Amino acid sequence: MSDSDSQFHSVQVGDSTFTVLKRYQQLRAIGSGAQGIVCSALDTVLGLPVAVKKLSRPFQNQTHAKRAYRELVLLKCVNHKNIIRLLNVFTPQKSLEEFQDLYLVMELMDASLCQVIHMDLDHERMSYLLYQILCGIRHLHSAGIIHRVSTCTVIGYLTINMGASCQKNVFVVFIIFAFFKACIFFIILLKSISVDIWSVGCIMGEMVKGCVIFQGTDHIDQWNKVIEVLGTPSLEFMNRLMETVRNYVMNKPQYPGVHFEELFPDWAFPSDSEHDKLKTSQARDLLSKMLVIDPEKRVSVQEALSHPYIHVWYDPAEADAPPPQISDKQLEEREHSIEQWKELIYKEVMDWEERNKNGVAKEETSDAAVNSSATASQSSSINDISSMSTEQTLASDTDSSSIDTLTGNLEECQ
Repeated sequence: MSDSDSQFHSVQVGDSTFTVLKRYQQLRAIGSGAQGIVCSALDTVLGLPVAVKKLSRPFQNQTHAKRAYRELVLLKCVNHKNIIRLLNVFTPQKSLEEFQDLYLVMELMDASLCQVIHMDLDHERMSYLLYQILCGIRHLHSAGIIHRVSTCTVIGYLTINMGASCQKNVFVVFIIFAFFKACIFFIILLKSISVDIWSVGCIMGEMVKGCVIFQGTDHIDQWNKVIEVLGTPSLEFMNRLMETVRNYVMNKPQYPGVHFEELFPDWAFPSDSEHDKLKTSQARDLLSKMLVIDPEKRVSVQEALSHPYIHVWYDPAEADAPPPQISDKQLEEREHSIEQWKELIYKEVMDWEERNKNGVAKEETSDAAVNSSATASQSSSINDISSMSTEQTLASDTDSSSIDTLTGNLEECQ
């Protein structure tokens, strides 16, 4: 922030006015949602395209204010190559009393998962995409953050909007997108980080089949679709449900479920060679371990990373990266008035500005610029996914930056 308005300029984006630092030029709307509007822009200081998000009325009520605070705090602390990086935070207002608008500047991705998911992916590309997703999720889980819904707008580099937590010291991060949503939210209280594995399984299933595998019209219909395909859950699982939910589930017809060989037949996978046939078997096995209704029997993130279909890419520096250090240990338990949330957010913005003055954040964004430039020079286009070598490559032999463009544009998938 500055004592002078000369650092800012206003740009009309649809029905919204973006008042941003002059370093951000060529603003173009690329997505919108309940939490805000996102534009692509050129950062004339870093010389890179970025995503600028304006939070929509962050102080209209306590819920929006709390979500804005959590989003900012978590974005500031997360640092992983497979999770979108926060580059800048600012407000054009000059004091706490005037504070109304919050802008977040993040890396701009080349492609969304919606685009990638319908490409003709071979096993190498698919397994590498899934590996990136799992690494990012594992990094969040290591700090007790549950992504909860891994949607086409977020995977690979995960943008995050904050939702309510499901248990003490577990932060829930979500963007609602019904078909990837772990619909068992409808029937159980989620106390397991394995919910993210369900979402990854749904994404992988759509990559294979080219269509949504549990496409329901609402939560109840979606649940019905799930049990029709996967079969009625075990009595052991039923007994852990709330009584009203258990009665509903048990009064439904009993479904034996569909064999995974039928659900994901060989023709749905690449099958050009004997090696492809082996990978198809491995891919189907991984799907069968992720798409399990009972979270206690579902494969964990670490087990998925160790699965033969994924493990070929395993790099400890990515998969076992140090956990984020969350500065606010009471993040999820806080309950404040709107004005108190506003003050907390303003302090976070001031903290970012102070770090910039001291060179800390500048150093971090410079690193981001170097990394983004390196990635852009080697694989800046969605088409690079199609040009990957299809020879089997071990993680130790791989310069992963050469295929590190994937997934997670801030555009909403309509």
